[in-house]
Amino acid sequence: MRLHRVVALLNPPQSPFELACAAEVFGSVVHDVPTRYSFQVCAERPGPLRTTVGYAMLVEADLAALQEADTVVVPGWQPPGGPVPSTVTDALRAAHQRGARIVAICTGAFVLAAAGLLDGRRATTHWRSSARLAAAFPKVRVDSDVLFVDHGDVATSAGTGAGIDLCLHLVRADHGAAYAAQIARNMVLPPHREGNQLQYATRPVPAKADESLAPLLEWATSRLDTRLTLDRLAARAGLSSRTLARRFTEQLGTSPGQWLLVRRLDAARVLLEQTSLPVETIAARVGLASAVSLRRHFRTHFGTTPGAYRRTFGET
Repeated sequence: MRLHRVVALLNPPQSPFELACAAEVFGSVVHDVPTRYSFQVCAERPGPLRTTVGYAMLVEADLAALQEADTVVVPGWQPPGGPVPSTVTDALRAAHQRGARIVAICTGAFVLAAAGLLDGRRATTHWRSSARLAAAFPKVRVDSDVLFVDHGDVATSAGTGAGIDLCLHLVRADHGAAYAAQIARNMVLPPHREGNQLQYATRPVPAKADESLAPLLEWATSRLDTRLTLDRLAARAGLSSRTLARRFTEQLGTSPGQWLLVRRLDAARVLLEQTSLPVETIAARVGLASAVSLRRHFRTHFGTTPGAYRRTFGET
């Protein structure tokens, strides 16, 4: 299998964290996990490149590297809304026109917008920069609440950890849920977050240790084949249904029902990839009412059918 070529386009001062989001997902070589990506960095001007934390990194490749990329990642841009050279926007447009996927992490969305790649499209960035993005690029439909937005050829994410969420989402799209889970496990990450989750919790301070939903989430994930109603989850957590729903919004940015559906669809994807079980059996194992329900949710969330997904990613 030819490696999928990922190239990160850097700009001084570069945030090491946003770069690391992409590098860790696409560039790490993990024991017992097949290598399916190559990772490279480039800049408009090769050489020492300043970072936001006081040291310089050496970048050897120039914009010509984008000509060979399957995915181009812009891991942030400082300052947000700062000038973007025409050589950069021209290179991004050329890469997009020949079929490369263009991805922005955090304030990298400003660069994609400057290149015209977000015109008429929904996009996101760090919530602190959302108003500035919307004002500078009125043709872009800025959504400040979500973690990431993926159009297939162009994708944008919010700040910090949302960049990792987007990169893992792209791996799932490329190679399936089981492979992405191997990458996430190596990074010691919990189950992935969906792009439409809120960027930040409604509570301004962290939850107390005894308010964490982690034990409940682990318990529920191991019992997806059972009937997990809101009342049952609340009873397990020792809370009222209303309090539990509020905790989900505060800590996860989603509802209990939506969280469960995502976990069930993730489990279904892994079973489709790794087994030859009938769709009816898989639906029962992940706690969905029927094969019809599984097919409907699959079409809504992934734009495909379980059978087509299995033909693409199945190992058996």
